[in-house]
Amino acid sequence: MRRRKLWLKIPLGIAFVALAIFILMTLWNVLIPDIFHGPEITFWQAGGLLILSKLLFGRFGGRPHRGGWRGNPWRRRFEEKMASMTPEEREKFKNECFSRYGEKKMQTDNTQTAS
Repeated sequence: MRRRKLWLKIPLGIAFVALAIFILMTLWNVLIPDIFHGPEITFWQAGGLLILSKLLFGRFGGRPHRGGWRGNPWRRRFEEKMASMTPEEREKFKNECFSRYGEKKMQTDNTQTAS
């Protein structure tokens, strides 16, 4: 039963990749030459562009990206800390953060505008 699914998945995967390349090529050839006066690309160039974009901006595979603030373990600790604070402590914490980091930002903004 696994072999049947594998023999079905391989052609469907190839067809899906070919369809994605064709869509990318079509969008490029319709938009880029008219907007930016760029060249039209072939199917294989679109495939290379798709691979390059996946390498630079995404992953191959079905796992979701664990980067950024969502996948950060510090976020969980910060949220737990904020949840355990009283509203007065939370307000004090926010004011301290703003006074620490807000003033530095204001100082750099003022020095840039003064010069």
